[in-house]
Amino acid sequence: MNAFAKMIRPPEERWAQNVLGPFQRFAREEAAGGIVLILCAAAALVWANSHWSGSYESLWETHLRIGVGSFSLDEPLHFWINDALMAIFFFVVGLEIKRELLGGELSSRRQAALPIMAALGGMIVPALLYIALNAGGAGSRGWGIPMATDIAFSLGVLALLGTRAPLPLKIFLTGLAIVDDIGAVVVIALFYTGDISWMNLAIGGGLLGVLAVANRIGVVHTLFFALIGAIVWLAFVQSGIHAAVAGVLIAATVPTRVQVDSAGFLAKSRSLLEVFERSGESASKAQSTTEQRAAIHELELACQDVESPLQRMEHELNRWVAFAIMPLFALANAGVSLTGIRGGFVLEPVTLGIIVGLVVGKPVGIALVTWLSVRTGIAVLPAGLTWRHIIGVGLLAGIGFTMSLFITGLALSEQSHVSEAKIGIIGASVISAVGAWMVLRGGSREED
Repeated sequence: MNAFAKMIRPPEERWAQNVLGPFQRFAREEAAGGIVLILCAAAALVWANSHWSGSYESLWETHLRIGVGSFSLDEPLHFWINDALMAIFFFVVGLEIKRELLGGELSSRRQAALPIMAALGGMIVPALLYIALNAGGAGSRGWGIPMATDIAFSLGVLALLGTRAPLPLKIFLTGLAIVDDIGAVVVIALFYTGDISWMNLAIGGGLLGVLAVANRIGVVHTLFFALIGAIVWLAFVQSGIHAAVAGVLIAATVPTRVQVDSAGFLAKSRSLLEVFERSGESASKAQSTTEQRAAIHELELACQDVESPLQRMEHELNRWVAFAIMPLFALANAGVSLTGIRGGFVLEPVTLGIIVGLVVGKPVGIALVTWLSVRTGIAVLPAGLTWRHIIGVGLLAGIGFTMSLFITGLALSEQSHVSEAKIGIIGASVISAVGAWMVLRGGSREED
């Protein structure tokens, strides 16, 4: 549906399209991307435990140099995926957060109260359970791992339920996961940052200020924000603060307003549609005329100006993140060798802490805090949702996967603990996914 068609709709239909449209597109892409993510994770596991396991390890250590002369980075593929491509992932997360805060599920106190409170419960309880099982141990720094929720993986499982998953359930899960992402970025910034280079941090902060001023004075060219943003990312990489934080901060500076002459746009659109209609009189049913194709192209360009830079960037990057960056991250990070794994391996503190945190802590924390919030009047349970749905969402939130793997690389240094964490994350995510599907599949189907 193009922007002109949206503008000529009745007001109530335009409201529904503006509020629900971005969410529905986001959910569809995230759900489909989650299925691709699952396949890539499975492929990584098979590859890492096959006769070609050596090639799996060596591939990600292959160095790639980008830049010119002394102004270049020579790093292994693992770095380019985890620190460069995932910065784009966090940039899109930042765009989603800004959109939700300005006009989505988190835009009003009443709407935001329940997902915020539920997310807090789903972060605090898993972290406490992990700490209780790892206090004083070598893996104690991993307490942030079971706090995370993988929104793509979760929506992918939800998509398998079809009409058994009502729209309010998907909206609640998305709001909860976005608040969870905010918490993850804060945890990364405060607790998983190494030694800081204040000079590079000052450069990055100064350039963020430039982007904020550009937004303020009306600069809307996405190329400008992309180029300056790339330099901000490099400054943050050199500063010791993880690029994930840079991605979210850059997104906060992206403009949300639209600078368009509405009367001029309407006049131009009507003129192009008239050209399309006149040219169609001589067109065959099999294909459009040259004039029609030219009119369509001009109308597409005009519609692009109606979208804000934030909408345009999110729309263009979402597919790349869902179908390329996150699957590639899973392929590079989910491969863990199961050779020599003993039956009691699951009882290792790191593995057990993650499994208990995600499988038990997430649903208990979310359900308990949600119940308390509704009981005390802080929040209201959305129409169409039952407590069975809330428990199901709690189990879905136990699918930590991408974010949990990401935090693992920052929190743990010993390879044995990293392997234990990956096994715990994969095992907990599978258990949570199966548990959520079993709980939610008994829900009633939506009305047609």
